[in-house]
Amino acid sequence: MTKFLWRTLINALALYVVSAIFPSLIFFSSGGAGDYLIAGAVLGLANAVLRPVLFLLTLPFNILTFGLFSFVVNAVVLLLVANYTKLETGGFFAALVASVLLSLASGLISSVLGEEKKTNRT
Repeated sequence: MTKFLWRTLINALALYVVSAIFPSLIFFSSGGAGDYLIAGAVLGLANAVLRPVLFLLTLPFNILTFGLFSFVVNAVVLLLVANYTKLETGGFFAALVASVLLSLASGLISSVLGEEKKTNRT
């Protein structure tokens, strides 16, 4: 449970950073911390539940495009998150760019904050 909360905070911070530098990714209303946390939680749930299913369903396209279709899957997940939160993406291509920026920002934030992938070493 704490890992989900950690990922929610990282996603919320990444959404804040990307919405500050990318004008097509905006929040309706005030865009306060609560909006970012809700969108971060929904994004975390979508990445945990929906994204693996979409990758499995689009596996032939991923193989044919040497994995480049995964960018499309990430954009679709971001568009779905935008439908259920106060997030506005500005269309598919803006969602595509925003999903790449979100991946970069969350990876950078994770590395700065010290979140490491734990491996089982015996």
